[in-house]
Amino acid sequence: MSTEQSTPTMPQVAMTLAAIAATGATPRPSGETVAEQQERISLGVSEQLAEPSLATGNGWSLTWLALSPDNANMAFLAANRSSNAFAVVLRGTVGNVTDLLEDLGVGTVVPFTAVGSPPAPVSVSKGAMEAFTQVVTMTAGGTTLVQALADALAGAASNPTVHVIGHSLGGCLATMVAPYLQAQTWQGVTPKFALYTFAAPTAGGPDFVKYVNSLSWAANERYFNAWDLVPQAWTSLDDAKKWYPHPPGPEANEDVKAVITAIAALPGPHGYAQPGTPNQLHPDYQSDYDHVMVKKTLQDFMGQVAFQHANPTYLGLLGAPDVLSGPVVRAVSSNVGKAGSAVVIAGSGFGAGTAVDFGTVPCQDPVVSGDGTAISVLAPPGAGVVAVRVTTNLGTSPAVPFGQFAYGGPAPVVITGIDPDSGRKGHSVTITGVNFCSDAQVFFGDNPSPSVRIKRTGAPSELVATAPDPTTGPGKPHTVDVTVLSQGYSSPTGPVSEFTYKEL
Repeated sequence: MSTEQSTPTMPQVAMTLAAIAATGATPRPSGETVAEQQERISLGVSEQLAEPSLATGNGWSLTWLALSPDNANMAFLAANRSSNAFAVVLRGTVGNVTDLLEDLGVGTVVPFTAVGSPPAPVSVSKGAMEAFTQVVTMTAGGTTLVQALADALAGAASNPTVHVIGHSLGGCLATMVAPYLQAQTWQGVTPKFALYTFAAPTAGGPDFVKYVNSLSWAANERYFNAWDLVPQAWTSLDDAKKWYPHPPGPEANEDVKAVITAIAALPGPHGYAQPGTPNQLHPDYQSDYDHVMVKKTLQDFMGQVAFQHANPTYLGLLGAPDVLSGPVVRAVSSNVGKAGSAVVIAGSGFGAGTAVDFGTVPCQDPVVSGDGTAISVLAPPGAGVVAVRVTTNLGTSPAVPFGQFAYGGPAPVVITGIDPDSGRKGHSVTITGVNFCSDAQVFFGDNPSPSVRIKRTGAPSELVATAPDPTTGPGKPHTVDVTVLSQGYSSPTGPVSEFTYKEL
């Protein structure tokens, strides 16, 4: 995917604004009020908008941002005075892809009356309507989106354009928010409206689409990745059962097909359709895919879907630079200790507003290195095994296996690789990782290895296990998770610990 660009196109700018909306989505583990999180997100969005290397080119400024009390929805308003343009940007989903599709509540439809009285009844899904209601009623400083946009337009030159933008759920909501804004009465100036959606599932049926498309638009464009499952909802989800090309995969197994069948059945008797001019993006699947998520498992298939659906993938497909990265924890200098132990956190993106949490307990006075790749802290009071996570204005780092801290020990067990990662019953498999001890047991799926030999303890650790009989039968996959049980710990599962049984 090329990221070279000269003068950014409006789709590149719009997708960049949509990606910026994801900033700060995850709440801080130790807790923060809605007002505190809203302020942190505002700082992060402003930091992104001021970055000249992005397609937005430091031409936009944040004028309003609001967050729903449950953190499910967020929207912001940005202005570009030099081009007399405004952007209403809706944030996409925070959860996983399956949760997103289930939360849209497509089994029930309700009238979309927020736009007044359309010529014919217009229906949308109940879940989308609930999210829409949150967006248009949430406030910042007592000001709603409509009020904020009215204030911004009052100071605008004649003939301004309002771009309504969203990725994923944000795109679904944009198709509702845009006609809602068109239906308002604006004092002093009449704006043109443009609608840009990316990776969006549908909000309503053919009547909704007919209504949206009948309105006057400066642009009404829908962009979707050919290998993204989410915008297939709810018109062609079954097509995904034939994904992904092999090699490299992952091919849909029976578990994947069962999940897709269940999701496809959610709308019941209701038909759904997509508004806007379709623009299908065609990545080269031999290079533009998650190179880790390629095994024939439900986990890898949904992981590949998440990659194909992600903001960075869409930015790359449009030829736009990726937005600034949030914090990432790679490892901690010690995985075991007590309150007051000195710990160095290694990673990246440790910038403005850096805070550190051990589980749900905050650290006091973290010291960030000049290059933003290390943080020195003293472990706060705590108990058990906790995830060490870092929060900045650009978000909160995900929990990672090497970012665990055990109060009082023993140290957590983690697998870093297996070799070979495929074979048959009786084959020897070398498993590398950390903190394997003499009591180590190895499981291939739910079956124990009949023979485990410790080659090396400490860090790194290494052992050799014999692959046991595979569990066969309906619904039993050929690819299983390999786990090591040692000192009371079961190693986390993931792509690096998958083993595929070869057919006889």
